[in-house]
Amino acid sequence: MITAPASNSLLDRLEMGFADQAGGAVILVVLTLWVQCAGMGVLIYLTKTFIERSTAKLGTWRSALLMVRFAGAMTVLHILEILLWAWFYRWKCFPSWETSFYFSTASYTTVGYGDVLLPQFWRPLGPIESLIGILMCGMSVSGLFAILTRILAAEDRPPAGRST
Repeated sequence: MITAPASNSLLDRLEMGFADQAGGAVILVVLTLWVQCAGMGVLIYLTKTFIERSTAKLGTWRSALLMVRFAGAMTVLHILEILLWAWFYRWKCFPSWETSFYFSTASYTTVGYGDVLLPQFWRPLGPIESLIGILMCGMSVSGLFAILTRILAAEDRPPAGRST
C-alpha cells in the first residue's frame, strides 16, 4: 500500500518554516515600501504646490522652515515603519511592546546592539529590516535633496510679472 509521507517530516517542517519566514518578510517589506513611497509622494506634492503658489521668493527662513518640516515629516514616516515591524515582532516574537519597539529601532537604524535577539525561527528578519532601514533612509535623503533642488530653482526664478 502506498501512503503519502507524513506531514511532520523534517523536510516538510523546513519548507513550511522557510515559507513562513519568506512570507512574513515579503509582507513587511512591501508594507514598508508602500508607507515610505506614499508618504514621500504626498510630501513632495505638498511642497511642490507650496513653492509654485508662492509668488515671492521663499527667503532663507521660509526655506529653512520648509526643510525642517519636511525632515520632521520624514522622521514620522520612519517611526511608523519601525512601528510596523515592531507590531510584527510583538505578535510573533516578543512579550512586550517595549522590547519589540527597541529591537525594531535598533535593527532599522542598523545600530544592532545585540542585547535583544529574535527567536531562532525569525532571526532572518533582523538583517532584512536593517537593509530596508538603510534603503528607506536613502529614499528620505533623496526626497530632501529633491525639495532643496526645487527651493533653489524657485529662488533663481524671477518673480511673476518681472522680466530679466
